[in-house]
Amino acid sequence: MPRTHHLARCTGALVALACIALAGCSAGAVETTVDSASRAPSRTASASTAPGEPAQVAIPSIGVASSLMRLGLNKDGTVQVPPADKGMTAGWYTGGAVPGERGAAVIIGHNDTRFGKAVFHDLKKITKGADIAVRTTRGTTAHFTVTGTETVSKSAFPTERVYGATGERALRLITCSGDFDEQGHPVDNLIVYATLR
Repeated sequence: MPRTHHLARCTGALVALACIALAGCSAGAVETTVDSASRAPSRTASASTAPGEPAQVAIPSIGVASSLMRLGLNKDGTVQVPPADKGMTAGWYTGGAVPGERGAAVIIGHNDTRFGKAVFHDLKKITKGADIAVRTTRGTTAHFTVTGTETVSKSAFPTERVYGATGERALRLITCSGDFDEQGHPVDNLIVYATLR
């Protein structure tokens, strides 16, 4: 029987400005709260200096190559995730930084969906030092080096560590992971941390 998309209620100690779903899996998602210090600064670069939006992500070491769709917020404040029928396509969360700019850029992808294996199915195989390449609409490519991975319970998602303000040019990849609860939803998130080369 296909598992359905699940969004938990918002919880957390931070002042709620938005509830952010931090992983996109048709088998489950998680929400938490984000305060103003965690939100990425607005981008005000002119068109002539803007680096272009991310259009593709590639992780050669695990065979990932995907176009990127834009992900914003739903009406209820949760982050959009790629639709289940687009499971092989990852998405860039537009509320964060543009990959390669200062701040935390976030790319979300399914581990699997009711249609089967999805784009970040093998993300658990990524290793420290691996290359992640993000190509923009302007044809430039930013290369990131994986600095570490973390598997966390969805009920204790490290919002500040993932979305918080940073002086680095950082990239985070997020997907679902772990065992399933009684409703058939994954209980964990896998987070990949990377910095610009």
